[in-house]
Amino acid sequence: MIHIGGVSKVYRSLRGREVRAVDNLTLEIRPGEVLGIAGPNGAGKSTLIAMLLGYLRPTEGGISIAGLPPRQFVERHGVGYLSELIGIPPRWTVEGALERYGILAGVSDDELPSRIEDVIERMGLHEHRTKRVRQLSKGNLQRLGLGQALLRAYSLFVLDEPTHGLDPMWTVKFREMVAELKRPDRTIIIASHNLEELERLADRVAIIDRGRLQRVVTVSRVLPMTAATVYRLTLADGLAAMHAVFPDAIDLGRGDWGVTAGSLHDLNLRLVEMINRGAVIAGIAPAQSALEQEFREAIEGVLT
Repeated sequence: MIHIGGVSKVYRSLRGREVRAVDNLTLEIRPGEVLGIAGPNGAGKSTLIAMLLGYLRPTEGGISIAGLPPRQFVERHGVGYLSELIGIPPRWTVEGALERYGILAGVSDDELPSRIEDVIERMGLHEHRTKRVRQLSKGNLQRLGLGQALLRAYSLFVLDEPTHGLDPMWTVKFREMVAELKRPDRTIIIASHNLEELERLADRVAIIDRGRLQRVVTVSRVLPMTAATVYRLTLADGLAAMHAVFPDAIDLGRGDWGVTAGSLHDLNLRLVEMINRGAVIAGIAPAQSALEQEFREAIEGVLT
């Protein structure tokens, strides 16, 4: 659906100094895909999103969405967009804001009331519908921002830090929303610093740093761990047994220990030995997710 070909964006200061916010980036984003975009601050994510939405034009290269330039696609089909910083006029009420955004999105007069009610229901905004935006908490404002992006059944959604400010319950509900939105003819792009969320939500994650695409990770629960994976081991009893089997264990506090194993086979053999020595293990999990490891390797590769 989206083709990004050799795209660069160069900003020039009044003194003629050049800054390459995006540098020769090429990426294909498929229909039906949930694509995550990750990178450190200043990596170029916001500039890339601005070009995808047609707010900025590339200095070099080109972007097409369903065969159209981004601005033309947005004007013709619309995009469900949530910005990182939500700037809704503070005097508007929640219901009034949704009405205005619905009109701007091109929702018909006949359909608008039902779409507003659906969004208010979905985002749990019933008790806040008559409140002014300035009265909303950060979490409720974020839900309103998400709500306005869902007013139409777009074929493209671009969500920038969508879970920022959401409590754990609403973070889980957001995951459910993404699962409901996903369909073969729709593309969803999620930019986030939360790698754990991207690993749960995305099919692939594009890792960007210093304006360049460092790697694209296909997200899967079976992503290979690195040769020396660190695990978080929760110990209920048997400290001596653990130290005998994992002499380099690191105390993480509250009964959690960081232990290293060269492979899953090695880990299992050591855990069996611990149990045979009388240890009671309450839990074991990778200290870092596979995506976190990929991210770290990609960014550290740029710095070295």
